[in-house]
Amino acid sequence: MKVDFLLFEDFETLDAFGPAEIFGHQKDMELHYCSLSGGPVRSGQGLIVSSEPADLIAAGDVLLVPGGMGTRKLVHDAAFVQRLKALAEACSWVLTVCTGSALLAQTGLLDGRRATTNKYAFDWVVSCRPQVFWQKKARWCMEDKYYTSSGVSAGMDMAFGFLADRFGRPTAEQGARAIEYLWHSDPQQDPFARP
Repeated sequence: MKVDFLLFEDFETLDAFGPAEIFGHQKDMELHYCSLSGGPVRSGQGLIVSSEPADLIAAGDVLLVPGGMGTRKLVHDAAFVQRLKALAEACSWVLTVCTGSALLAQTGLLDGRRATTNKYAFDWVVSCRPQVFWQKKARWCMEDKYYTSSGVSAGMDMAFGFLADRFGRPTAEQGARAIEYLWHSDPQQDPFARP
């Protein structure tokens, strides 16, 4: 299973590398870090990542879209949104972390579907695409091939949830033990839920 992380300037480091740590422990998962044009990409925390061009993302792959402050500009970037839509339609599974859900929502692919996002940025994300059935209380959501998670560290819980769905709960539990992580395995248990 090939997992492609679609990076952009000012992405949130843990949004991408929390799930990368989890998926990287799976022998059946191959990780790739991509951006639209390839080359170095700087996270919001100053980490520079060498990325491959998004043209290498293939049908059948898993696509993960992180959030971060860079999403504030990209939701208005029609070319980025159009390219993301094409990639998401081609991939077997699409996962978003935090405000990465705002980017996916802008494609229209989440319209009428349940999704969630960072609860501290919830109002902004909802304003970007109110046609989505935004969940105020959810650590993560899964509908059809789309997984969306709440803020930052919630992406790790979602990643384990994805492993449980694809490979069985024992695989997810073993992965959590391997990295000494306390997995919040119930997607409805959201300590940051909106009232």
